[in-house]
Amino acid sequence: MNQNSYFSKEELKRYNRHIIIPDFGMEAQEKLKKSSVLVVGAGGLGSPALLYLAAAGVGHIGIVDCDVVEDSNLQRQVLFNVDEIGVLKTEAAKKRLQALNPYIKITLHHTQFTSQNALEIAKDYDVLADGTDNFPTRYLVNDTAVLLGKVNVYASIFQFEGQVTVFNQLNAQGERGPNYRDLFPQPPDPGAVPNCSEAGVLGVLPGIIGSLQALEVIKVITGVGETLNGRLYLFDALTFQSRTFNIKRNAANPLNGEHPTQTKLIDYEQFCGVKAMERVVKQVTPAEFVNWQNQGVDVQLIDVREPHEYELVNIGSQLIPLGIIGEHANKIDQNKRVVIMCKSGVRSAKAIRLLEDKYGMGNLYNMEGGILNYINEMELDLPVY
Repeated sequence: MNQNSYFSKEELKRYNRHIIIPDFGMEAQEKLKKSSVLVVGAGGLGSPALLYLAAAGVGHIGIVDCDVVEDSNLQRQVLFNVDEIGVLKTEAAKKRLQALNPYIKITLHHTQFTSQNALEIAKDYDVLADGTDNFPTRYLVNDTAVLLGKVNVYASIFQFEGQVTVFNQLNAQGERGPNYRDLFPQPPDPGAVPNCSEAGVLGVLPGIIGSLQALEVIKVITGVGETLNGRLYLFDALTFQSRTFNIKRNAANPLNGEHPTQTKLIDYEQFCGVKAMERVVKQVTPAEFVNWQNQGVDVQLIDVREPHEYELVNIGSQLIPLGIIGEHANKIDQNKRVVIMCKSGVRSAKAIRLLEDKYGMGNLYNMEGGILNYINEMELDLPVY
């Protein structure tokens, strides 16, 4: 193929530093343009991975995320800026990536990645890149990749440590490499390993690990170099030491071992014991909520108490009692932050779990301590019952 028949003059100029590499060249750049990558999670890892995949010229990038940009994200999620606080991460990411490279296609999936939609979302992409921070979704991304015969480039971070590998890649003999279930046959006990919002993470670490993840995606697509197929790379930012371990296929793997027992996606929260421990929901304090309002963030406030409680005292919220909230889920805006409150925070947490489980909503926050805590913290002269 003549180089001018596939790339425009502008693209040839843009990708020149790739094309002039003897071991990369025009052929590898064409493979990038013809490829499609689904990035699951536009957070700490997704930010650098998306930036470098877009800059490299991956022709079609899909982004799965259901969250909005928060101020606490900006310590590490370099894809976003302060003007985008409260904006959907998918929309903010698309704007940034299109500004970086207008020659690629970006598809947004503003939804929670679930057992109900994962196969349909992922089926048309060549490679999956897992940038999630919880075990149910990691197992879900892995199983989706294995069942669809896709490569899963996996990365994770914790405080000062990160890891990267390539799962389910075909080798020269036509055999699939190990996957997440070979490395972790069983999830850890519920609550044993906190996520970044609970344990913290050094801001620069996802930049390092997310860039390595993008590197492995590019190598998988182009065939240039040797990927981490069958190897797990570990990085310690405190000591600047790294180690690489071999991963082997597990004959007992339920997906593709010697005697497979799983042929479809399952309930991953149940598998990881999340429901059994009454899953923790996202919280917002009264002070944080008032700060959102002062910043002009568009927030929907829903009260799930009973009508007689609401009439006694309310703060201008929208009343949808807990017993009927499932029937009125269409009244809940999935494109903005939604704060749900009750008297003390117990019923509102239950409402959030119901809405997350049944409708896949990921933009819900529980008012910490309910209206009683709000009245107390804001020092309001309102009745307390």
